Amino acid sequence: MLHSTIEEEYSNLNRVILYGIFCEPHLVKVHIKHLHGIITDGYEYFTSILVKIVIELYGKLVDSVKRQLIWVTYEMVDVSAVGYDCLLVALLRQIVGGDFGEENLWLCFEMVNLFSSKWVMNIPKIESLRQMEIGFCVRMLRENFSLCLRIGRDLVRLLQDLVHVPKFRSIWKDLLYNPSAFKVDGFVDISQIYGTRTSRWYFLLRITPEMESQLRFLLTRVKFGSQKRYQVWFARKFLAVPERKAVVIDIVRFICCAHHPSNEIIHSDVIPRWAVIGWLLKYDLKHYVEENLKLALFYDWIFFDEKVDNIMNIEPAVLLMVHSIPRYIDITHSLLEFLFILLDNYDVERKEIVSRGISTALHTLIKKGVVQSPDVLTSCDMLSPIFKERLGKLLSDSQFQHRKEFQTTNIPRGGIPSVSSSLESQTYA
Repeated sequence: MLHSTIEEEYSNLNRVILYGIFCEPHLVKVHIKHLHGIITDGYEYFTSILVKIVIELYGKLVDSVKRQLIWVTYEMVDVSAVGYDCLLVALLRQIVGGDFGEENLWLCFEMVNLFSSKWVMNIPKIESLRQMEIGFCVRMLRENFSLCLRIGRDLVRLLQDLVHVPKFRSIWKDLLYNPSAFKVDGFVDISQIYGTRTSRWYFLLRITPEMESQLRFLLTRVKFGSQKRYQVWFARKFLAVPERKAVVIDIVRFICCAHHPSNEIIHSDVIPRWAVIGWLLKYDLKHYVEENLKLALFYDWIFFDEKVDNIMNIEPAVLLMVHSIPRYIDITHSLLEFLFILLDNYDVERKEIVSRGISTALHTLIKKGVVQSPDVLTSCDMLSPIFKERLGKLLSDSQFQHRKEFQTTNIPRGGIPSVSSSLESQTYA
């Protein structure tokens, strides 16, 4: 009884002090001293309150409270509070991609300033913010590349979209031709990044919690055929401003890599992932956004490896192509065309890696029953004969490659055990 009373008193003191920090900025130094004086858990409870406020209430906070929230976040970082990393992630997720509104730019500025730790500026103008972001990212890539490598292959996808920026162009050239410049033991070629699948947690950073909540609702609760009003609401809320439409690229990566429906959902009448991506693809997008959306959709195909990758990451693309026949044949045609462009032009110096990845992806999709037969594509009269011919060759190459790997795997070589795929036990139903 005494223990529970002490815990309740401790939690109440944390809340009261946080209230004072938010509502009495002129006494903030007094309040923070009181907080330091009562802490017995490494600030864990206090930080958890902040995380909850950011996730559930950030959009409703008045400007003065938002300023205090950032201030107290600095304090939590300074004292290495337990859970401060979760607080930073929660704040990062409140940044809306493509939103150049004053409030969003302010938050961008504050977060970059926080991460940069020693940089100070007075006016968060777009250009100055842009330079701060470039400076911070370049510094991280140059000085902490071993940490950046943990991001995986999507790091390459993002960097190649920034080659028009001189400082990033220099990094890109080093990645391709001078990997030793990054001073990471064992890192000798960009293909090592290609082979590292990006964790789903990184994709959550690119969409807001509210956006994630609405997407998961759409993909778990809304029946196929009844989705239009939900899509209209989503578009008005998140895609109404032209600059914000670029966020569809991050949405597609989220849907492919971070939202994997259960077999129960797959068998139900809930709208499938491929249909939502098809809707986004048909949305009024600028050409470069549409092309980057396609790259986001196919990116895991390029480097697919059964031992590393998840079939659910590549499933939406093939189902979108198949189910767009015949009503939306233009989508099927456009996606196949883009796939062959990737096959021919994505990193021509490492073309074998790309060819093997795409071939393996196709073979795996057919083997696992995602697509019962490739005939739905190769025998479609509405598709270009050239596409059908190339697709047929790609499929035959994938079968040859699989037979070759199977034979190699099953021939005893000095006691080396055969490698079983991590996906063998995973069934697609």
